[in-house]
Amino acid sequence: MHMLTFLGFAMIATFLVLIMMKKMSPIAALVLIPALFCVFVGKGAHLGDYVIEGVGQLAPTAAMLMFAIVYFGVMIDVGLFDPIVRGILKFCKADPLRIVVGTALLAAIVSLDGDGSTTFMITVSAMYPLYKRLKMSLVVMTGVAATANGVMNTLPWGGPTARAATALKLDAGDIFVPMIPALAVGLLFVIFLSYVLGLRERKRLGVLSLEEVLESDKVVLEKEDEKQPETETVLVGAGAGGSGDGKGRTGKTTGGAGSGTDAVAADDDEDDVRLQGLDPNRPTLRPKLYWFNALLTVALLTAMIMEWLPIPVLFILGAALALTVNFPHMPDQKARLGAHAENVLNVSGMVFAAAVFTGVLQGTGMVDSMAKWLVDGIPEGMGPHMAIVTGFLSLPLTYFMSNDGFYFGVLPVLAEAGAAHGVSPLEIARASLVGQPLHMSSPLVPAVYVLVGMAKVEFGDHTKFVVKWAALTSLVVLGAGILFGII
Repeated sequence: MHMLTFLGFAMIATFLVLIMMKKMSPIAALVLIPALFCVFVGKGAHLGDYVIEGVGQLAPTAAMLMFAIVYFGVMIDVGLFDPIVRGILKFCKADPLRIVVGTALLAAIVSLDGDGSTTFMITVSAMYPLYKRLKMSLVVMTGVAATANGVMNTLPWGGPTARAATALKLDAGDIFVPMIPALAVGLLFVIFLSYVLGLRERKRLGVLSLEEVLESDKVVLEKEDEKQPETETVLVGAGAGGSGDGKGRTGKTTGGAGSGTDAVAADDDEDDVRLQGLDPNRPTLRPKLYWFNALLTVALLTAMIMEWLPIPVLFILGAALALTVNFPHMPDQKARLGAHAENVLNVSGMVFAAAVFTGVLQGTGMVDSMAKWLVDGIPEGMGPHMAIVTGFLSLPLTYFMSNDGFYFGVLPVLAEAGAAHGVSPLEIARASLVGQPLHMSSPLVPAVYVLVGMAKVEFGDHTKFVVKWAALTSLVVLGAGILFGII
């Protein structure tokens, strides 16, 4: 094994272990670990070049995410998605089983726009209050949403399919359309998985009616009001539904069992605000502008799919328009920007930190070396089954590499190896999409940070929970692809 290959794997492993054990925050780990390994490789002097190159490549993504968060944040504020969300919430009632299935359905429906970060924003905004109220495990929400979005991420305008098409000079439709049955099986599997996880949550918590939940809130708050303000009390997800104002209360809100998120007192106020996320009387609603906002969003998504302008440019224009029309007064605009600033900073910070990671991986040649080692390791006899090999390889590779790295760096090599054995590049391209459900929880995917940030889940906890389920979903898609003779 070549030294660079070994160091590449070591760097990724160090990063994952430190994040899962919560020894470092993802931003710090994404920056410091590659910097250290860059010195190990003896390329310390070039660190600046690698990072600037990485930042240059990821800057459009960061810009897109920043303005997409503002745009969709404003659309959630003004009530554009309330009808979809109300429908899903009606279906959910206060049954943990239905809530988890509802999470999968909502994430899948909203994923049709092809953008992970917006999917996660809408899904978490809608479902977070319910999970918090019923003390459900928040990692179940992030896990199910990420996996459902991963299956849908294969849409031609979602990214991976377009990249595979570009890298192998094929038509995106030819790759995607035959994959639909296999992806449908994948989606059904995610819904089945959410059913199983929901059953687990239901066993743990029992079924409450929403009225009972609101009642228990009232009782706790009344008791709390009788006590002295200094005493520390335990709050049962206080929030919307006319259950208290949550001003200056001390209390603990506990995340679901096993989620490891014991958000302490200070979060209470913020949680109160969050739980009113879909409050029908919130001051930011703009019912008169509903059709304007709906048309603007449809126009934006159409322009994205038709590629009239680069996506970051579309979101920058869309965000500016949405703010100006919905909140014509400057102080209101500032308030909206302020409300979404934390998410914007978290996510764009992560993207630029990830630029250090990807910059070093690419610049030092670790990525090429790792890819070559893996491809060379494929036994000769596997040649005719190159598509299936690609499917299996897409799981670890898209998890440890950016989609760009995998589709532009590794896929052409795999396709050449396949072509030598008469395997068509189309089959290889389809097989390469199989790893997407797992890819959507990779530390190199900016959207994941939107998901865990908004759901207040530690990245390490999310990773520990989701990897096995997402990998299983990927394998189900691969199995279905082989059965239907697509791969």
